Amino acid sequence: MCGIPYHAAEGYLAKLVKLGESVVICEQIGDPATSKGPVERQVVRIITPGTVSDEALLDERRDNLIAAVLGDERLFGLAVLDITSGNFTVQEFKGWENLLAELERVNPVELLIPDDWPQGLPAEKRRGSRRRAPWDFDRDSARKSLCQQFATQDLKGFGCEKLTLAIGAAGCLLGYAKETQRTALPHLRSLRHERLDDTVVLDGASRRNLELDVNLAGGRDNTLQSVIDRCQTAMGSRLLTRWLNRPLRDLKVLQARQSSIRCLLDGYRFERLQPQLKHIGDIERILARIGLRTRVPATWPACVMPSAHCPSCKAPWPNWRRRTWRAWPPLPARTRSLPTCCTRRSSTTRRR
Repeated sequence: MCGIPYHAAEGYLAKLVKLGESVVICEQIGDPATSKGPVERQVVRIITPGTVSDEALLDERRDNLIAAVLGDERLFGLAVLDITSGNFTVQEFKGWENLLAELERVNPVELLIPDDWPQGLPAEKRRGSRRRAPWDFDRDSARKSLCQQFATQDLKGFGCEKLTLAIGAAGCLLGYAKETQRTALPHLRSLRHERLDDTVVLDGASRRNLELDVNLAGGRDNTLQSVIDRCQTAMGSRLLTRWLNRPLRDLKVLQARQSSIRCLLDGYRFERLQPQLKHIGDIERILARIGLRTRVPATWPACVMPSAHCPSCKAPWPNWRRRTWRAWPPLPARTRSLPTCCTRRSSTTRRR
């Protein structure tokens, strides 16, 4: 990229990365005033499609993943890394069919395979496949490097101590990421074990015909993800895409996920309706409408609202302090005085 203006480098980098090319960035480390001849330069970073972390070079609503695979026809170990978020997963399964189905689900932009594999394998035909030296997949070295990265003595806490093939693939990924970034990766803190039996297995043809997140033409229009995606953030869209591509079979996890979403939606609706609430009766009707089971205590007067004055007679509320409705209703009880206009309607014991 000699001669490219610095301010225009991102545009050229984006084009090269989308084409699947790797870019080596060199910077001057010598002093031009004291050096004789060409100024000394040094490689400071290597940008590949799977290890790019610049926001301007990424699609914010799609995961940018890099994967490594190790094994033979009987058993395979697969490791997947998202270098921007630090999401690091490993799994093992049997047969080429399961491997190709998982690669179709993950859809990595780079795939690392051992150099001693035969030529013409199905995994090598994927775009972005790269061969690495066999010693990069060494299992003992991979175990040591992973333990050093996570600051642990072993990998038992991550549930993948016995996944030797997956650990070898994960060690190759970690070494490749450090080699390209030329810096430490402190945000890689854990390793998650994914099990094939926990999900509904879909082969590549089924995924393409269902058009979960990619249509038959290779775009994203009129797919299931584009139809139901109403996420306010790019992070939510990426999580929704992962859920669609990996449908779970565990009923308890699904019910817990749905309950969490319901509580989040109920709280969001209640917060949006706050400016419209003026009386306790309004609160009860709104809560019944959105499906919340909690009711306002009957002992609360109309004055106990987020206002500095009584809504009935506009008398000032003594020792008033704006309260947060998000924390309502489990608030400590405390005796406090009311405006004289309201003392005849309720006792002095109120929830603060």
